[in-house]
Amino acid sequence: MIITEEISEQPGQERIVVVYARVSANENRPNLDAQAERLCAYCAAKGWKVVKVVKEVGSGVNDGRKKLLALLADPTVTVIVVEHKDRLTRFGFKYIETLLALQGRSIEVVNVTENPIEDIIADFVSILYSFCARLYGQRRAKRKTEKIVQDLREEKEEKSA
Repeated sequence: MIITEEISEQPGQERIVVVYARVSANENRPNLDAQAERLCAYCAAKGWKVVKVVKEVGSGVNDGRKKLLALLADPTVTVIVVEHKDRLTRFGFKYIETLLALQGRSIEVVNVTENPIEDIIADFVSILYSFCARLYGQRRAKRKTEKIVQDLREEKEEKSA
């Protein structure tokens, strides 16, 4: 027997459902629209009225996605619907879920992985991706810092000349 936990609502509180769809790059934008449509169909099948559809292009490891941050900060949104956990975030999903639950809010994940091995592999890929992104980002940051230092030295030399 499978027992599913229904989202608890406060008496008199209306369920405010928002769909959140995300892709990593602009070349995947057609998938973004299809993802949003699938999520809206899911909500309709559950009898939920979608109040807003939020679509965003950005990396799942980027913690500065403006649309997601605005959605998380909006206390009127009671349910955020995503297709997979990684569409919301690559890391820290449980933290977000826990903090929203403390506010009487929730995240509905449509495609929950039933095979724990898939979750482990997805986590491993996410970790590798994250470290690669940080490594290349550090190299860029080093070059940028070196350029700033060089510009400051040149500016100082010009003033003293």
